Amino acid sequence: MSSSVLENSTVSFAKNENQVMIADMIRKFGKEHIHPKLMEWDESQEFPIDVFKKLGELGLMGVLVPTEYGGSGFSYTEYVTAITELGSICGSIALSMAAHNSLCTGHILAFGNEEQKKKYLPKLATAEWIGAWGLTEANTGSDAMRMQCVAKQDGDYWVINGTKNWITHGISGNVAVVLARTGELLDSNGITAFIVERTTPGFRGGKKENKLGMRASETAELIFENCRIHKSQILGNVGDGFKQAMKVLDGGRISIAALSLGIAKGALDASVKYAKERQQFGQPIANFQGISFKLADMATEYEAAELLTLNAAHLKNSGQKVTTAGAMAKYYASEVCVKAATEAVQIFGGYGYTKDFPVEKFYRDSKLCTIGEGTSEIQKLVIARELLK
Repeated sequence: MSSSVLENSTVSFAKNENQVMIADMIRKFGKEHIHPKLMEWDESQEFPIDVFKKLGELGLMGVLVPTEYGGSGFSYTEYVTAITELGSICGSIALSMAAHNSLCTGHILAFGNEEQKKKYLPKLATAEWIGAWGLTEANTGSDAMRMQCVAKQDGDYWVINGTKNWITHGISGNVAVVLARTGELLDSNGITAFIVERTTPGFRGGKKENKLGMRASETAELIFENCRIHKSQILGNVGDGFKQAMKVLDGGRISIAALSLGIAKGALDASVKYAKERQQFGQPIANFQGISFKLADMATEYEAAELLTLNAAHLKNSGQKVTTAGAMAKYYASEVCVKAATEAVQIFGGYGYTKDFPVEKFYRDSKLCTIGEGTSEIQKLVIARELLK
């Protein structure tokens, strides 16, 4: 079983000064730059790059990046707050911010050499460049070791051929960390991570997915056709890619847990407000036990999910293993998110089914949280394996 903060009574999850500042800053930013066009972006599936440039100016595209590389230098605790607050406004914006921070930027931060860090992190942390991360393929989602995207060595270069699917910022990303097979099929030491810049010949974006929710977060193919990458673009050693990716996903799951919290928070806040205002039978519907009990369940489950997420963030901050804690947080928070969004639609009734009210979008956005960065079933598999070791 992984370490628990319960073993350390000195840990407090009270929000620190930085968290309060970040939350306030994001709420103000959301009112000015996100709320006015939120549904327009959702309808058109526009990926609003300008918003992310502005988030970069606020330091939110390099939350975990040390200040020496142009980042904010915050911990996972502040990172959870940032994603949660953004997610309570718009799941799409929070998802893209999280993918940029945790996956592409996070992989280079964790496994890049000093030269790579100095070259890429300042651009990513300020959102001068948008980052993508390529692991998933059309036929290899959870089964990543069967990937068909292959890199073959040719002197000082590696030639990549294949495709990646379901990649956040697959078209708009300026740089991608790409996992390609450099060894035998099913060999965990046969996958390597490469940094690939958008302008590299043989590398392009492909089909953009038409999604149920998270529609303003761009999801697309990466296509590699005899794409030549210099060996200096390898992250770590040849063959380390799969193990690196699993560690990146451990941290990434904390970000999806935080995203889930944000959507659940948005759904709960909207439901409480509506239940106080909506009149039926001569009184607010909040007075009816059938509604008030829904709100009570939503609030309780949110608190539990938040504690699991903050626990995982604390373990990550202190350098402890987060495989189990991250999986638990991601699994539970994502399921709570879907339930909260579903109940919110029910509380709003017919109005909840229209795009004039916010809960319809929370409902559509929520489902991705139980799928992305490992399905709920994969999280249970991870938790069970760790328990049974």
